[in-house]
Amino acid sequence: MQALRRCPNFCRSYATQPPLPELARVARTKSAPLAVRLRRRKQFGAIPEGKSDSTEAGLTPTEQARFTRLSAQGALPNGQTEEKWLARLNARRSRVRGFIRKKKGDITETEVLGRRVYLPNILLRLVRNNTPPGQPYNPYEATFRIPQSVTKTDVRSLLQAIYGVKITYIRTDNYISPWYRTVNGFERRSYKTYKRAVVGLVDPFYYPHRLEDMPSDKRKKREEWIEKHFSIQHTRNLQKEELLRMTKGQGRMSWKFNAPYATKKSHIIRLVAERRAKREGLVNDFAGGMRELREGGETIDYAKLKAKVLKTNTPPSDIPSPPSAPVE
Repeated sequence: MQALRRCPNFCRSYATQPPLPELARVARTKSAPLAVRLRRRKQFGAIPEGKSDSTEAGLTPTEQARFTRLSAQGALPNGQTEEKWLARLNARRSRVRGFIRKKKGDITETEVLGRRVYLPNILLRLVRNNTPPGQPYNPYEATFRIPQSVTKTDVRSLLQAIYGVKITYIRTDNYISPWYRTVNGFERRSYKTYKRAVVGLVDPFYYPHRLEDMPSDKRKKREEWIEKHFSIQHTRNLQKEELLRMTKGQGRMSWKFNAPYATKKSHIIRLVAERRAKREGLVNDFAGGMRELREGGETIDYAKLKAKVLKTNTPPSDIPSPPSAPVE
């Protein structure tokens, strides 16, 4: 085991640049595993929100305990400080796995060890970090949704080799789809099962702001730009129109679509109320006219009554035609 630890090719391929910024230290402290955070809280007490548990030199509690143990054992050179020891540790971590440098005279050459690694057929989806309300967005963390078969080493190697992203840590957790009832029993949905990887960054990365977080003027310009280049709202209106066309029919039963209010519940209720009020008003006018004719002793003639009542109104199409014979 000691030989394995001393082998340089088995060292962790962390790429840490000392000293880390304060926000990067806070992100590293916050994303530590739950068991580690509980153990440290029990030993050192609760850490205030937005603070790091590292020392002034940048050592984590685990690195601080290791430095203290090596100092007590006399395994460190005389005068070895925490800053120098951390710089030496980060220098070992920063080495890229699979490469070795050899010095031939005055020239230093880099040789590739092992076999070639081609681009993997995996998909890493960058998503927004989980930020509680009232707290600022941490640019020293990046969150990815990855397949369940991808490991931390794969994520680290892919980011370092393809994008040149230097990272400090990786935390992963799995999200399993719940059971859903089907015709044949119960099953899980594969598209709801994924793996999340929280990556600590050396260089900050600012995710684009959400529309909800933008000021009103910038938000309006952003929405106009999105609608101009992607036509999201226009596409939704077309989908609603096609869905309603398939529901209502064509030809004689066709209708006119007034987007985007025709499918809103409030608009439909308002139209129904207006038509009902208009119909009830016409009925009341007819009843009042018939009452006046009866009081005057005249014969009720629907033709005269219609001309009198509907003089200033347009009758709806669903009112039937009056009978031709007069009613006593």
